[in-house]
Amino acid sequence: MKILLIGSGGREHALAWRLKQTPGVTIISAPGSSALANLGEVKPVAVDDIKALTSLAKDLKPDLTVIGPELPLVLGLADSIRALGLPVFGPSIDAARIEGSKVFAKDFMVRHNLPTASYAVFYDPIEAKQYLKDSSYPVVIKADGLASGKGVFICGKLSSALDALTELSSMEAASRIIVEEYLAGEEVSFFALTDGTDILPLATAQDHKAVFDGDRGPNTGGMGAYSPAPLVNDSMEKLIIDTIIKPTVDGLRVEGSPFAGLLYAGLMITLSGPKILEFNARFGDPETQALMPRLKGDLAQALLCAATGRLKEASLSWDNRFASCVIMCAEGYPGNYRRGDIIEGLEAAVSQENVTIFESGVTREPRKTMVNGAEKWVETAITNGGRVLGVAGLGDDLETALKNTYETVDKISWPGVHFRRDIGSKALHPGPLYPMPMY
Repeated sequence: MKILLIGSGGREHALAWRLKQTPGVTIISAPGSSALANLGEVKPVAVDDIKALTSLAKDLKPDLTVIGPELPLVLGLADSIRALGLPVFGPSIDAARIEGSKVFAKDFMVRHNLPTASYAVFYDPIEAKQYLKDSSYPVVIKADGLASGKGVFICGKLSSALDALTELSSMEAASRIIVEEYLAGEEVSFFALTDGTDILPLATAQDHKAVFDGDRGPNTGGMGAYSPAPLVNDSMEKLIIDTIIKPTVDGLRVEGSPFAGLLYAGLMITLSGPKILEFNARFGDPETQALMPRLKGDLAQALLCAATGRLKEASLSWDNRFASCVIMCAEGYPGNYRRGDIIEGLEAAVSQENVTIFESGVTREPRKTMVNGAEKWVETAITNGGRVLGVAGLGDDLETALKNTYETVDKISWPGVHFRRDIGSKALHPGPLYPMPMY
């Protein structure tokens, strides 16, 4: 099976790594990365160049196109490639609004009686400011559009809310602003493949969005994850499927926007049950880096079945072990970050048992290096993004998985590297549901 994989990050590296484990699968990535080049051919076409990507698909005639990031989905890439008569794993531009517009998503939840926080929408920042002055705290403030995980602010007081409005004012994604009720509880990421009618639930995970330990600091694209999430037992999974996942898939189909791809529900498990924080229209990053090492079965065939309305024919299973992923970041992330630093220890770290390293922001360049006392030009791993590496470890329990992960993280370094030391700590030390720290 020839697969065209759209994307270049750690999520796409993890997907390609897992897809290549199916005999006979070849991967062509666009735009790809140095890591993806080790798994197949790469084509330097940007993820937002819909015309060029469609032309690439027309030339390659892949058996399946898998769209990794949200941006090309929201821009309509799936529609363009489907119009060529080629199978695509990824929703249409209409169905992708479930992620591309938080206003659309919230209104959809209300129309279909899905459990979520109450909210108000504002086009005018002045009206939003007045609403916040009259609000009870805490509140959650969100940009309507895509913001790479950085358009959400949890505010415990008015001054923080006004600061959030100021920051949102510079974001193109914040032409509309949502102010939501704050939900206390534990977050869970729930994933399901769907062909627009049937669903195939995947394993659960818990993401860690805040940049610093203890869920402090600004939101990021994700600082780490672990799988499975112990909060979701069999009865909780059934409740989530019956009250959230299936009604969402059915609702999109009834409204004329059937969703074929990966539906990702970001949930808060509250004392009154699961509630929706947000929907995503693709695999999560970094959750995928924790899921893929646990996945068993033919992922390529499952994605093809979802893309062609035959999901009932697919089956997947999961390794009983736990997986954890820690994201190693460049200095300054999630703000302006450094690029071009040499990554030390990576080559030795990739050989660690029960650990896989996925590259998110890495390039390789020739650099002068001393080899056996002589200076030589050697291809060297260089930082080239905010989130640089995802180190994923397996273990019979979460504690062992985290031990394997962090032992490998500690073998890798570059100037200014930072990462969280508390991934999975809530699962290791469970307690009553409690509010997230706010500012």
